[in-house]
Amino acid sequence: MNAYIARRVLATIPVLFGVSLLVFLMLELVPGDPAQLMLSEFQTNPEQIARLRSQLHLDDPLPVQFGRFVWDAMHGDLGTSIRTRRPVLQEIQDNFPSTIELAVAGLVVAAIMGVGFGIAAAANQGTWLELGSMTVALIGISMPSFWLGLLLIFSLSLRVPVFPATGGGDLQHLILPAITLGLGAAAILARLTRSSMLEILRQEYVTTARAKGLAEWAVILRHALKNALIPVVTIFGLQFGQLLAGTVVVETVFARPGLGRLIIDGILNKDFPMVQGVVLVIAACYVVVNLLVDLVYAVLDPRIRYT
Repeated sequence: MNAYIARRVLATIPVLFGVSLLVFLMLELVPGDPAQLMLSEFQTNPEQIARLRSQLHLDDPLPVQFGRFVWDAMHGDLGTSIRTRRPVLQEIQDNFPSTIELAVAGLVVAAIMGVGFGIAAAANQGTWLELGSMTVALIGISMPSFWLGLLLIFSLSLRVPVFPATGGGDLQHLILPAITLGLGAAAILARLTRSSMLEILRQEYVTTARAKGLAEWAVILRHALKNALIPVVTIFGLQFGQLLAGTVVVETVFARPGLGRLIIDGILNKDFPMVQGVVLVIAACYVVVNLLVDLVYAVLDPRIRYT
């Protein structure tokens, strides 16, 4: 088991290196002078642009710049925001809890609805319950999150004022964004859970469990569900990374604080250090989540740790 964990951890190092390289090249691939673009909204002179280039070390060779970027990032230095003049890491720390709160809430919605609908559809194949579950899943996977968010705001905030439309800070402000973020992932999990459960329920050991007289709920939850969840866990972990990225849209629609708003504000204000830092943090979170998913595999199926 320890060797399996060590291999998986070592495998994340080249991934993180590649992510760091792509994030670094974001600044270099922008057409024009990055320093001039950052100061384009201000009255500047060549001396001020040269000073900013010097602060960002843009005159150094690219390998030197990349080495400094990686070294600083490893020590928690992601640069200074051009707009707020505060360290990028401090801005991320101030907004990260709100994004994690929204992503986890969306994941809870996706898990409850997706796995629940998938099990219900598989256990009631050919009935109206299966049709209804898969219809909801089809709607969820087809509807863009920004459109769903606007519909929820219109119906449950403006027409029927049950939940607040914008802002953050308490559970009421979290419910609509969590549903908006989690419904698409729930649809994917529901369809995958249904197909996986149907395959497991046809296995001989499930037939044997039924022949022993076990209740249907015991057969499903105690014998079939654990094996059926192995492919679901794969998508579950990947969906969490996608939910982190999806907060950009949802936080904008519901005017919530978070990393998504930082990225949008950074792009609009040409604050490249901010955009680089936030993208790097989100990408690192994605890699860590995938690592945790690999470790969960070894718990669900001990055979995996030997492969």
